[in-house]
Amino acid sequence: MELTKEQQTKFEKLGVGSFCELALLIPHSYEDYRLHKKLTPHSNQLIDATVESVIRAPNTIQITFYAHNFGHAITGVLFRPKPYMTHQFVVGSRDYYFGMIECKAGYCSMSMPKKITQAGAITPKYKLALRSDAMARFVSKNLTHERLVAEGLNAKVAHDILRLHFPSSESLDSKELSQSALYALKYTELFLYMKQLSSKRRYFEPIKSIKATYSKWVKTLPFKLTNEQLQAIEDVKSDFAKEVAAKRMVVGDVGSGKTMVILAAAFMMGKNRAVLMAPTTLLANQLFEEAGKFLPSLKSVLVTNKSKKEDLSAYDFIIGTHALLYRELPSAALVMVDEQHRFGTLQRNMLEKLVTSGEKKPHYFQFSATPIPRTQAMIETAHIDVSLITSTPFVKDITSKVIHKSDFGNLLAHIKGELFKNNQVLLVYPLVEQSEAIAYQSIEEARGYWEKNFDDVYVTHGKDKDKERVLLDFRENGKILVATTVVEVGISLPRLSTVVIVGAERLGLSTLHQLRGRVSRTGLKGYCYLYSNQENSKRLDEFVNTTSGFDIANLDLKFRKSGDLLKGVNQSGTQFKWVDLAEDAEIVKSVKDAIL
Repeated sequence: MELTKEQQTKFEKLGVGSFCELALLIPHSYEDYRLHKKLTPHSNQLIDATVESVIRAPNTIQITFYAHNFGHAITGVLFRPKPYMTHQFVVGSRDYYFGMIECKAGYCSMSMPKKITQAGAITPKYKLALRSDAMARFVSKNLTHERLVAEGLNAKVAHDILRLHFPSSESLDSKELSQSALYALKYTELFLYMKQLSSKRRYFEPIKSIKATYSKWVKTLPFKLTNEQLQAIEDVKSDFAKEVAAKRMVVGDVGSGKTMVILAAAFMMGKNRAVLMAPTTLLANQLFEEAGKFLPSLKSVLVTNKSKKEDLSAYDFIIGTHALLYRELPSAALVMVDEQHRFGTLQRNMLEKLVTSGEKKPHYFQFSATPIPRTQAMIETAHIDVSLITSTPFVKDITSKVIHKSDFGNLLAHIKGELFKNNQVLLVYPLVEQSEAIAYQSIEEARGYWEKNFDDVYVTHGKDKDKERVLLDFRENGKILVATTVVEVGISLPRLSTVVIVGAERLGLSTLHQLRGRVSRTGLKGYCYLYSNQENSKRLDEFVNTTSGFDIANLDLKFRKSGDLLKGVNQSGTQFKWVDLAEDAEIVKSVKDAIL
């Protein structure tokens, strides 16, 4: 798109880079500069008038007009007039004047009349870096249907968004945007956003392109994979066959079985080598154990800070923590990152670079247990492929309930009953140490009570250097674990039946869902208690009645606007001015179909 010097200057001043972006800068109001024969009280109107008299007072100027279009006199009043205003009203001159018309007892006045040079049109008013009249002229001269369509915008959408800049009389009749105008704004905003995302997508030749199969491996498993697990594995298989290095995000709910997708990918890559990075030693260890169990044909190795340095080129499947970033890694055809949101972008890129061979890139898969709204997943596909695993291998039976101080006796009875069954209980506190700002006990304040009244109580938190050892010890020997949200992602606790989250209203719904997902991992009857000082919370009530992580993600959107997908900032603010990801899935789908 070649811009003239004037267009370039104006675009820079307005902070836009295309005509579609310019189209989104819609007027905040309109002024009707058409002449009407009938006077309408309580509205701004234009008069074709001759000034008959001007009377000055200390704080006002009173002007008598003869309004030719109405056929009678009308009084104009300027309050606290600026010097330049007085020159607009010369006795005997005939001009156009615009202002608010008011009528009382047959007497009509126009407050703050201003002289208008051009009459006959509805004029849009803008509140932007450019002066309103300059913006209107620039839009009138440059914003055309042809230019919007040339940039790829749908023709009907282009027509509807242009009507906001070049309005008809209906635009003035309603204070609300029409449905077609709102759709056009949402569509255009998503179109620009997804177009920008897709431009960020880079294509590279893969280190290895293979036609793999996994059906024999699936038959060796002691359990049946879900249809969605198999679909995700099928996605991976088709990625491997392409002449382009894959970039895919596999998003699955807590306990949905993403691990089997990871193992299937490593199995299909076989001797071409796969590298997997996990956020904690515990998770890396767990994945290494699973690989030993289900991938006997591959030679696997675990790399942590405590591992001895050795030549890793002898291994087919290298599993490790961020310690991998400080090792000499052999070239690998596949890189996977588990719980990808726990690593920074730089760390993820570093791992990819470490195993890259020349200009060729490894296939790259990210795995996340934080479900994202389906609408967001559709948007993400503009720059990365997405597989969603929304179901779990078995139905979790978890009872969720909001509780208050008055329920503490019943809670204690429940905890004792679960411990009697040899089950474990997790108590999540909002803080490690006391704070005046938060009206809940901290771990340090609460631990004394639990340690005094119960046996085998373990305590850990994010700052605890021994947290991984504590969690392992608790898994084997503990009854009650007192912790912060450090347990949100981590070790599998098969005997954990109950989680109590203190100050639940302070946490995001996705975090609550992750914590709830720690219980009932093996089909055990589970309980999740949300302890709150708030008498009523619609948010928590809705959470209690929702079990799917993907539905929780949509709820989170409803209560808290989505963050900025593109820049990775503004996580709880609003990236979109018009689009509502919780409501606009159909528009996202239309834009996706148009772009991809």
